[in-house]
This record gives sequence, structure tokens and C-alpha cells, in this order.
Amino acid sequence: MVIQVAREGRMHNRRKLVVALGAGALTAALPLLKAHAQPTRKLPRVGILWHAASAAEEGPYFDAVIQGFKDLGYVDGQNIVLDHRYANEEPEKFRSMAAELVSLKPGVILAAGGPASVAAKNATTTIPIVFAVVPDPLGNKLVDSLARPSGNVTGLTNFGTQLIAKRLEYLKETIPSVSRVALLINPNAQSSRQYVEDSEAAAAKLQLVVQRFAAQSLADLELIFDSMVKARMQAVSVTPDGLFFQFRTVIGRLMLARRFPSCVYSREILEAGALLSYGADQRAIFRRATAYADKILKGAKPAELPVEQPSKFEMAINLKTATAIGIKIPNSILLRADTVIE
Repeated sequence: MVIQVAREGRMHNRRKLVVALGAGALTAALPLLKAHAQPTRKLPRVGILWHAASAAEEGPYFDAVIQGFKDLGYVDGQNIVLDHRYANEEPEKFRSMAAELVSLKPGVILAAGGPASVAAKNATTTIPIVFAVVPDPLGNKLVDSLARPSGNVTGLTNFGTQLIAKRLEYLKETIPSVSRVALLINPNAQSSRQYVEDSEAAAAKLQLVVQRFAAQSLADLELIFDSMVKARMQAVSVTPDGLFFQFRTVIGRLMLARRFPSCVYSREILEAGALLSYGADQRAIFRRATAYADKILKGAKPAELPVEQPSKFEMAINLKTATAIGIKIPNSILLRADTVIE
């Protein structure tokens, strides 16, 4: 009897041990089971339609967007997904890549420049769109009003066409002998017509003769600049356009080779070989565009976000170019320059 009781006691203790071990294993496994059962949190997605052929060609603007998102706490692949597409200034690619981004169902599409923005708007009426550095969003029919955008589009303009008068004024003050200025335009750009009209009006007041020269591709540029020489042009004004930003290094080389002083719309074109620039800080505009995207990802509607207009414009002088083409910059211009490249 004593032996039987002892055996039953040992068996009872073994059962308690097995139960305890099982409970401990289950407790240890619970966090893993819960983690497996919970759905993976979906990361916010932003589609970005660029106008150049690669991140390297977008250069400072690509870096500005990445930094803008980083400043807001976003890191691609960790807490946001950034889908980049590069249209290389090809109309069909703008259309197909805009449709491709729409198919990914991002929370917002960020579009660089006029053609990208128009392509994005034509591709969707529901996904929010934020445009950046569009010279004339009203003329492009991206919005009905700057103060109260309608539909799914808003963004930031760089007022590219309205500043031509000031650029020509600075050019004339820098080189008083200039009387004939070539207008380098992209005939496919919607803003070109307005740019030409504004240029002609400003030139008349400054006693300048302006003549348009149209380039639609990289292959056109060499011949176009030869035509400027034959037409006895003395300087060049470069219109705000993604094509000319993309080929800024080539344009800078061609201007330097022909000793053309030039007035351009951005610091980035200036750095490539132009003489002077006057315009908004386009890198800051791209960084600011990420703040608009962030607001939309957090629930804001595009119609609630007025189109942002630059409030500050900067004049810059490239002394390296001035030296290369044999021009002395007057002190009156140097003293007013926000930036001088030496």
C-alpha cells in the first residue's frame, strides 16, 4: 500500500511538471503568435514623376526631395516607400509613367515640372498630386485658382515667366552694349508662348531686340547656337524648362564656346556656365513640396492647400564665366547679388 501511494505521488508530480512546462512554453510563444497574427503595417507610398532620365541628371532637385522627406522623419524603405520614375523629357514616357505610378495606388504623386504635372493630372482624378516648379499652373490648367485649387491637384510654382523683365534688366545693366538677345525656348512647353510675349514687352522698354530660337532635343542645341551666331545675337536668355535644366551642362559649354553672356532662371543653370541668374530657390521649392506631400499623407486635401508662390527671389553672378568670356561685372551688380560664384 505504501509503495502504491508513493508511485501515485510521483506520477502526480510528473503531471504537474509537464503542465507547468507546457504553460511556460505557451507563455513564451504568445508574443510570437500575436506578432504573426497581426497584419504588417502598410507603409505610406509616394510616386514621384521626374522629368530627367535619372537621379543623377536631376541632381540637386533629387537630393532636395530626399532631404525634405528626411527632415520630416521619413526614410525610404523604413517608414515610407518612394517610387521614382524618370521620363527623360519624352512625352510618351510622361504619359506611360504617370499611368504606372497611378497603378501602384500611392497616397500622393509628386510631379516635377509642367509636363510631368499635366501627365499626372490626366492619369488620375482621385489620387492627390503635388506639383513643383511649374511656371504657370493656371495656364497649364492644373488648377482653377491659386488660392483655392479644385480637384486633386495643388503644389508650388516658381513664377518662371513673370521674372523675365528683371533678368533682361540685370543683363542690360551688366553689359550696357548688349542690344540683341536670343531667346532659347522649347516650343513644346506650354509656358513658352507667354515667356516670349513677356520677353518682347520687356525688351521694348529696354531698347533690346529679342529673337526666339527653338530647341526640342539635345541634338538641336549645337545647330541652334550656330544660328544665334549667324543672326548676330549678343546674349542668350534661357527659358524655364525641364529640357534646358536637363541639358544645362551642354548649354553652358555652348555659351562659353561662343562667348555668349546669358541670363537664366536658376542657380543650377548658372553653375553650369551662365553669367547671371534671377529667380526663386528651386531646391527650396522641391524640399517644400515634400511638406505638402506629408500633409496630404496625414489627411489634408489638395483643395485645402493653396498653390504656394515664392516670396523671395535671388540674383546670382558667375564670375568664372565673366572671366572666361572677358566681361567685367559692374560693382552696382556685384553689390546687389545674393550669390557670387568665384
